[in-house]
Amino acid sequence: MALTYRCLIIDDESPAHKALISHISKFDELEHSGSAFNGMEAIKLLNENQYDIIFLDINMPVISGVELMELQPNRPLTIVTTAYTDFALSAYQNDAIDYLMKPISLDNFSKAIEKAKTYHSGNTLKKENNNTEKTFSYRSNGQTIETPLSDILYIESLGNYMKLYHGKLKSPIIIYGSLASISSEIDCSHFVQVHRSFIVNTTKITTVTFKNLTMANGYIVPVGRKYQILLDGLSMR
Repeated sequence: MALTYRCLIIDDESPAHKALISHISKFDELEHSGSAFNGMEAIKLLNENQYDIIFLDINMPVISGVELMELQPNRPLTIVTTAYTDFALSAYQNDAIDYLMKPISLDNFSKAIEKAKTYHSGNTLKKENNNTEKTFSYRSNGQTIETPLSDILYIESLGNYMKLYHGKLKSPIIIYGSLASISSEIDCSHFVQVHRSFIVNTTKITTVTFKNLTMANGYIVPVGRKYQILLDGLSMR
């Protein structure tokens, strides 16, 4: 059975949605699975559903495409669709697969899809090779240790180091690295950055209040100003 890629379109203009839906319909392996007309709608859909590819506009009110990428580092494969050339560097720095200029030709769309399929195949192969629960690896006392992602409550940045709070350990684990450097290793929909110094496991949140999250160990994690929009999505989990 052929693999179907679920696609989400995020754009504040209806004509852009129509054009992308038309392109998507020409590919048997693509499925139009959702539409969002602003960043708030997009975050809600991303928190509630699974997608394989998102088509993301840059110039949107309230939350721009670049801001959304920064808020959702573990989002699906992202193809930027825009009328502006200025944000290409920011898009690629936030791991966009391709940067398509409007109006988007079917040929350029097709090339972007091939890139996304190649990336997806590589990620799928990694998951198939690890048929046990996803784990996070770190070095301690000269040894490589793996811990299930499901046991991690949250991770706190300490400059060039991080505190990894483990649900089964009384004290946090201190490891070398930055939040940005480990984002690919915790590429999981349950992990969300809510502050410049914190990534949390959303399944370990017990209470969501204005500007704060209470974790399963009772610790209160602050929510940064630019991440405030995530509170609505997290409260529905």
